[in-house]
Amino acid sequence: MSYFSICLDIADKRCIVIGGGRVAERKVGALLEHGGRITVVSPQLTPELTVLVEKGRIFWQARGYCPGDLVGAFLVIAATDDPDVQQAVHVEATERNILLNVADVPKWCNFILPAMVRRGDLSISVSTGGKSPALARALRRELEESYGREYALAIELLGAMRPAVLAQGQPHAENKLLFEAVLDPDLVKWIRHNEWSKIETHLRRTVGNEIANTCMTAMRKRLSEEKPSFAPPGEHS
Repeated sequence: MSYFSICLDIADKRCIVIGGGRVAERKVGALLEHGGRITVVSPQLTPELTVLVEKGRIFWQARGYCPGDLVGAFLVIAATDDPDVQQAVHVEATERNILLNVADVPKWCNFILPAMVRRGDLSISVSTGGKSPALARALRRELEESYGREYALAIELLGAMRPAVLAQGQPHAENKLLFEAVLDPDLVKWIRHNEWSKIETHLRRTVGNEIANTCMTAMRKRLSEEKPSFAPPGEHS
């Protein structure tokens, strides 16, 4: 089967995880990271999932799966090693036309979860169509080494610039050329090495002083909110 790659908005949508073990724990973590409203159905939970319940971050049905548990769900993950439960969840999800991933049973999935590298708002995913999760994980590790945190900051910088450029009301073709010009081949390298003066000079030359000021102000604010391995603009190493 060839899967159609999409990105889903699950923020505040009802997501149900069947199972309370380590696999379920990983799935819950990923769903929480993307804002899902999660209910776990399982007689028992890992200590980490128990902490999430106690903090009110997830809901817990302290029992096994029962038909009807999927009512109102946007997305379901079956993370149990009981094949009878997996099949029952598959049947109900199919009847209700719900998005379903059954861990390690591709034939019962109508979506699969790719191996993913995240750097801020940049997401890079790898999928083998469920044929070799091990290979997908190996490729993900390679990507993690190639794409560091500087890419997250590059996205922040470009994200601050885009609305300011569009607000000028220039034709699409002109904006496209401008966005391409900003993507200097050395932009990410400058961020990695804290060469903010070069970035600021480049922005002033390509998008003008006003937009450059907007971008640099956004970056100063962004870097002042945490303690990254990057010096804030103006504190060049």
